[in-house]
Amino acid sequence: MSAREDLARLVRGAESGTDGPPDPRWAALTVDIERARRAAVLMLFGVLDDVPAASGKPLAPADLDVLLLERAHTLGSHPGQVAFPGGSIDRDETAVAAALREAEEETGLDSAGVEVLGTLQELGLAHSNFLVTPVLGWWHAPSPVRVVDYGESAQVFRVPVRDLLDPDNRVMATVHRAGRTFDSPAFTVNGVVVWGFTGIVLSGLFDQLGWSVPWDRNRLHPVRV
Repeated sequence: MSAREDLARLVRGAESGTDGPPDPRWAALTVDIERARRAAVLMLFGVLDDVPAASGKPLAPADLDVLLLERAHTLGSHPGQVAFPGGSIDRDETAVAAALREAEEETGLDSAGVEVLGTLQELGLAHSNFLVTPVLGWWHAPSPVRVVDYGESAQVFRVPVRDLLDPDNRVMATVHRAGRTFDSPAFTVNGVVVWGFTGIVLSGLFDQLGWSVPWDRNRLHPVRV
């Protein structure tokens, strides 16, 4: 089965409710639904143009990648964090439409080249009180991407899935906030740490797809916030 078929199967299971219980860390991503604002993110997978994965380990197709961005370090909310393209859902707008619109605005991609496979369960982003719908897409006709507004993003990049799955690049991010310590699955790639909401979602997605391989969950990586 191809990567695209794996992703499509996951969406079918999520939409039919037959895919089994969600990843426990996904289940922990909750907010007050009555007060939460709604948002959508585009989880866009595709085939790398000409940049091979740095990892030579046979973990996933060497040319499979996912689109991410690093938020500007001057933002008041989640500064410097790596995220999927996305943002608030406008009135009378669907999650799919919002995810594609935001991706165009943030990365300059041509959404005509994106095949929308479907949506996954809504997840809570408690720190900013958002209820987020992940929109899973396949990039059948990749277009150039870039930082459209440096006031919003520091960089836009496509990272090989093989590099994300490589156990050498996986850590547990630890964050100290308000006298408490929080930890979550994270990835060290492209000179950045993919942690928090994005790290949890990617880790859970890979587990549900059956792509994950064992990694050292005792390897801690402190993150300053």
